[in-house]
Parts: sequence; C-alpha cells; structure tokens
Amino acid sequence: MNILVSDKLSENGLKVLKEVKDFKVDVNTGLTPEQLVKVIKDYDALIVRSATKVTREVIEAAGNLKVIGRAGVGLDNVDLAAATQKGIIVMNTPAGNTMSTAEHTMSMILSLSRNIPQANASMQKGEWNRSKFMGVEVYNKVLGVVGFGRIGSEVAKRALSFGMKILAYDPFLSKQVAESLGVEIVELKDLFKRSDYISVHTPLTEETKHMISTKEFALMKDGVRLVNCARGGIIDEKALVEAVKSKKVAGAAIDVFEKEPLSADSQLLQQENIVVTPHLGASTEEAQVNVAVEVAEIVRDALLGKGIRNAANYPCLEAEVYKVLEPYISLAEKLGNFCGQLAVGRIETVNISYGGEIATYELSPLTMAAVRGVLFPILQETVNFINATSLASGRGITIKESRLSKEQEFVTLVELEIKTDKETLKVSGTLSANKKPRIVKINNYYVEVSPGGVMLVIHNRDLPGIIGNLGSMLAKHNINIAAMTFGRDKPGGKSISVLNIDTPVSADILKQLKKIKNILEVRAIKI
Repeated sequence: MNILVSDKLSENGLKVLKEVKDFKVDVNTGLTPEQLVKVIKDYDALIVRSATKVTREVIEAAGNLKVIGRAGVGLDNVDLAAATQKGIIVMNTPAGNTMSTAEHTMSMILSLSRNIPQANASMQKGEWNRSKFMGVEVYNKVLGVVGFGRIGSEVAKRALSFGMKILAYDPFLSKQVAESLGVEIVELKDLFKRSDYISVHTPLTEETKHMISTKEFALMKDGVRLVNCARGGIIDEKALVEAVKSKKVAGAAIDVFEKEPLSADSQLLQQENIVVTPHLGASTEEAQVNVAVEVAEIVRDALLGKGIRNAANYPCLEAEVYKVLEPYISLAEKLGNFCGQLAVGRIETVNISYGGEIATYELSPLTMAAVRGVLFPILQETVNFINATSLASGRGITIKESRLSKEQEFVTLVELEIKTDKETLKVSGTLSANKKPRIVKINNYYVEVSPGGVMLVIHNRDLPGIIGNLGSMLAKHNINIAAMTFGRDKPGGKSISVLNIDTPVSADILKQLKKIKNILEVRAIKI
C-alpha cells in the first residue's frame, strides 16, 4: 500500500509506517492543492498536518485513497464532506497535543498578565522601564473557559492551582462533572459578563465563527483579557482590535489567526498589548512526537483492518472495544449481504435490531456494516462502511436501528428486516461458540447457516426425495455440497433448504434445479 506524507512528520511516526513491509512511504512536503491533485491518484493513505489543503478536487482525484490522517486536532484543512461522500475515512489525533496546548495557554495568560514579551523586547533594546510594565496577578481572578473538552479542562486544572476561579461554558458538560472538577458551569452570556480572563477551546464551525465579536465585547467587564489557542476565527480579529483600542479589552494573547500566516501589516501586530505567537500551541518536542506516532498508528491500523480510531466520519472504536465488536461487524455485514441478494423487489426500509449482550455497545459500526452488506450486491466497491448509510439515504432507503427489549432465544442476536415494494424479508444471526457468523432464522424458518462463499437458498415442499434429487443434480455437474441445513413450518408443509457449495452455479444449472419436483424457488447467493 502506498502512503503519502505531505507535511513534515517526526521520524518516530515515519518509523511506525516504514516497519510494515507492505507499506511504501513517500514524504513529499510543500505541495500545492494543484500539485497534490496530480500525484494523489496512486496513494492508499494521505497523512497531513495543517499546511496541506485537502480540497474536494484533491479527494475527487484520489482513485485509491482510503484514509486521510491529520496529525493534530482540527480538520479545517480537509474537506470532510467530500471525503465522506467518497467513502474515505478521515482521522485526527485529538489527544496528542493536549498538554502542549494547555501549557501554551497558561503561558499566554501569564505573559499577558505580566507583559513579559514587551518587557523582554524593551530589555533587548537596552532599556530599563520597570514602571511601564506594571502587571496584574491572576490569583483570585475569574477565568472563563469556553469549551470544556480535553484542553479546556486541563487549562482549568492549571488555573485552579494558581488560585483562579473557573467558569465553564460547554453545552455537553453536566453540573455534576463541573462541580467535581471545582468549576462553575454557566451560560455563555454569563461567562462573558463575569470573567476577568476568557480562553476559548472550541472547534471552528459555522456556529463558533466570530462567536466573540462586537456584541459579545459589549457584555464583558472593562479591562477583560482574552486568549485564543484554539482556532483562528473564533474571535473576530477586527472587533478585537477595536475593543483593545478603546481599552474595553486590556489585552489579548493570540496563537491562531483567521488567515495564516499572519500578514505583516495586520492590525493585531500594531497593538502593544496584544501578544501573538505563530500557531505554537502544539509546538513542543513531546507533542510533535506524540501526534506523529499516533497518526501513524491509526493510519496503519486502519489500512491493515485492525480497527478505526479517532475518525471524524466513522464511529470511534477503542482497540479493546473493536476486539469485542469485530466479529459482530462481520456478522452484520454478511447478514446484510445475504438479505440484499435474497430480497425481491425495490428496497424501501432496512430495520436492524440488536438483542442480548451486543445491545449494550455502540451500534453504529454494526449498522454501517449491515447497510454496506445490503447495498454491496448492486453497488459493489463503490459502497463501504463510511458512505453506506449516505448512499442508502440518497436512494430513498430508510434505515432504522433499534434494541430488542424482550429476552431472546440467543445470548446475542442481530436481526435484519428488509421491506421492499413486493415483500418483507427477515433474517436473524448470531455468533457460534468460536465467534463465527451464523444465520439462525430466515423469516419463520429456523436454520443453521454459515454465511460465506457460494450458497443455494431453496424453497420447497417438505416431501420425500428432495435431498436425493438435489444431490444427484449437483453431482451430475461436479458441484460438491460443503454443508446443508433445512427448516420447515410444519411436517409436509413449506420448507427452506440452504446449501453451501464449493463452486458457483451457472444460470443453466439453476434452471435445472428449479425443475426438480416440489422445488418452488432457487436462489444463488455469493458472499
């Protein structure tokens, strides 16, 4: 498999990839989007940091691309929608630079409070102006933390050790968790009104772009100080400059900008009490190694089928959870594939139900696998785990996921019900003792089917002679039966026979099988 690393990556990370004998790793940095379009077609994976712009044009030109790995937190340089549409997994490394960014934030707060950059610049000029650089203490001040995720919470821990009081705004943070951490959870307007310092730690989205602008500055205390080590654009830079000029804001410390690199004529550089650094939040030796190794490992594991972690467009699975879910993912996909070939008519609804032990886990990966299985017979390689539900939705197929509440006959059960414009098909599956997929029910017929290879699904009347006639016909064409199972509604009634065979059957053989007495229907399925 071919891997392109288009931004500078620590040698520790490259080593992880190069140790896999089936990987060919090319390091080609400084590519423009136009240049990337020309070279991307032959690569299975792309690893970037923040410099490479993975545009829709790049993604559309990628013929083999399966994975995009971003060594860092944000994904604003990757067209996530285009990647998802094409079925490309996009992963990042949100934890690798947590400590680095949290420490940089605290450095910015302290530098801002004690005028350290300005005092250093003055000293280097040979000046000694103690009175000019009078600072303020952070002790007993109120720090408002906007976004209380990994980095925001680490900043709060460090600020608490300085004796600061913490207000936190985060829509997903419960009061119980906040109280256990020694912080007060508040609404955003309240945070703006009460804080002496405000530090933002949210991603840049349509909702957070310019979430702090002229109107928000008006709510704040006179002399408030702001810090942004998260994403450029969260704070409106023009509004910030005006607020600093008017002394509404006593100072700001900014590490990320709306347009990077920051222009030399930017107004942010003209304000003495705005401290700026060139996107250094993750720039520590430890963070660079951490994110490089992490992105290399998650890309490696994804390509080798060992699990998907930190994906922005695929449910994140820890390695231990993946070990549990992997056989069920296989089961769900094979059930879907079986149903997709067996169902008659245009598929309208796919209902997927889970019962028993598996129902306690995150079900999205299983549902994606099942839908991929359903669509695969028609769409083939164009459908995968990432785009399956999107493709189904685009085709007017409704996907429903549920947990079975009543006690089941099996310890764990995955049940697919497909409704078409002609029929309703229901197939249930579980795992055998050795974790192999098994189909245990087709509509109302109990069976014991190993879903794999070439299979014949036969509807027949439950009368003597069927097995012998089937065996004779297949033997005539040198087709060996590997396994056979039967299910019936009642003695002498209708029944179903499922055969695992060693070789495919032609359309002509299928016609001959259908002519056997008491056989009602024959379908060939390949998984």
